[in-house]
Amino acid sequence: MQPLALYIHWPFCLAKCPYCDFNSHVRERTDVAAWKDALFADLAHEAAQTGPRTLTSIFFGGGTPSLMPPALVAALIEKAGEFWTFSPDIEITLEANPSSVEAANFAALASAGINRVSLGLQALDDASLRFLGRLHDAAEGLAALEVAQRHFRRVSFDLIYARPDHTPDLWKRELEQALALGTGHLSLYQLTIEPGTRFATLVREGKFLPLDDDNAAELFAITREITTAAGLPAYEISNHARPGEESRHNLTYWRYLDYVGIGPGAHGRRGNMATVRHRKPENFLKAVSEQGHGLSEQRPLEMREQASEAVMMGLRLAEGIAPAALAARFGLAEAELIVPAKRRFYREMGYLNDTETHLNVTEPGMAVLDGLLAELVPADLVVS
Repeated sequence: MQPLALYIHWPFCLAKCPYCDFNSHVRERTDVAAWKDALFADLAHEAAQTGPRTLTSIFFGGGTPSLMPPALVAALIEKAGEFWTFSPDIEITLEANPSSVEAANFAALASAGINRVSLGLQALDDASLRFLGRLHDAAEGLAALEVAQRHFRRVSFDLIYARPDHTPDLWKRELEQALALGTGHLSLYQLTIEPGTRFATLVREGKFLPLDDDNAAELFAITREITTAAGLPAYEISNHARPGEESRHNLTYWRYLDYVGIGPGAHGRRGNMATVRHRKPENFLKAVSEQGHGLSEQRPLEMREQASEAVMMGLRLAEGIAPAALAARFGLAEAELIVPAKRRFYREMGYLNDTETHLNVTEPGMAVLDGLLAELVPADLVVS
């Protein structure tokens, strides 16, 4: 039986960041007991669907899951262990804001079972943090990172680059400072103006201009060069790690393996089914009360849709995909997975490595990955 990953979404934040389009909500108070009962019920529903499986990872995402009481985190981990068998080296990650208040809970979270933390530092200077709407300053973020490194076996942190007026020299200095902090994993994201965010409104009103594509591409190239030289190469387009410190949970997504998602807005892929939970916290709680779970949608995935997702997710990875194995898995021909003419063209252009068993995107190809995928994946394979 294929192993399984578990995602648990905690939707609450102290403030909504202006770049964020994740399912996050600001509330004056939360009824922890009610949320414990609802998440337990949602967990039980998913366990009934999957049956006994081996759980390889748990990921607490958000929102800001470091705002969860450590006792609730511990209870959810314990409950998951009642439903599924934990692999001996299970990875249990929690996303955290690097505030002093939340860092004070790190020891308790480690005791609860968290063995990997992902910190949302986002920038290492105060001016950039203010622009990004973060509530911590640079000193507080670095202090929280130090606390995290004392308490957790594995630590990652996020940075957002390609901010307005972000120059190569500024990014080189910031990235070299980040690498000197000693974590084995970095998530490095280009600033994207997402629809519906505060930043989208500000751009529309002419309050600031995003960095242009050419300059952003230069920063992307710098990112790849410096992290590779430092021993944290990109194993996925935006994620960099020392060998062996890759996020096992996220690899489940990118390798298109089974995962269940519980909590508001959580998505899942299990048993050829796509699942989606109610996004708004109040609607989620109401659904659990009325139907015993938070599902807003559950639908079978056609094999062609699964194949499309598997190709597009897998080509984000440095390791790429095994086309013949995927074709066999989904009952398709390789030519139905990837447009043959485009595959040849981009191989000759140096954007693809194409061996007897694997297909992966090269460094030049990663810089234009979105456009590459749009041409490689057959239009009739993509379900809109």
